[in-house]
Amino acid sequence: MRWLVLFAFVALAACDVPAPTSQVQPRPQGGSTQVSQQDARTRAGVAARQFVSVVETVEPVAERECRRLVPGANCDFQIVVDDRPGQPPNAFQTVDRNGRPILAFNLALIASVGNADELAFVMGHEAAHHVLGHLGRTQQNAAVGAVILSGLAALGGADAATVQSAEQIGASLGARTYSKDFELEADQLGTVITARAGYDPVRGAQFFNRIPDPGNRFLGTHPPNAARMEIVRRTAAGL
Repeated sequence: MRWLVLFAFVALAACDVPAPTSQVQPRPQGGSTQVSQQDARTRAGVAARQFVSVVETVEPVAERECRRLVPGANCDFQIVVDDRPGQPPNAFQTVDRNGRPILAFNLALIASVGNADELAFVMGHEAAHHVLGHLGRTQQNAAVGAVILSGLAALGGADAATVQSAEQIGASLGARTYSKDFELEADQLGTVITARAGYDPVRGAQFFNRIPDPGNRFLGTHPPNAARMEIVRRTAAGL
């Protein structure tokens, strides 16, 4: 994991993070463009150092909680950075072909967090998805949905193309069945991981206030931001 973290530092430090519009000066102003570019590099370096610090602090806590809650599970988290430019802020959890858990963050998310508490909370949240087995449970729900809907289509006399389409729709619906619950569960355990790593989870969860609120849409994948903040506050208060 160490080399991946060092790579993230280099990638971020070398990246020109776009400055807010109010700080961008017209090119004819002589040295102002050079100043704004220097400011962008400085902010990128700060973001990189913050990311490395949070990883080094949160990762061992997440691994310890993983081993405590799921004895025998693979808790050796690998932290990776997606350095493709132009991507919207994003973080996710997955596993490699050997079952090793991966926590992935892209440059846009690393640069967009307001403070170390927010980054720590996002990291704790993604680690919690693995500890709670959400990826496997989502895949299982998708498989069940695919079998049920495609089976119903076949029983109704649908042709092969329609059955295949029903299978895809069923998988999508099945994967969404408990996604909101999974997010709230990850917020709860993520709060514990964040706090035990020495960060403020309530302050960290303010990240939700800077992203679009999905509301309580039918078949939505994420719960309302207010519900997420509430479970974070309640969990933190009980620690």
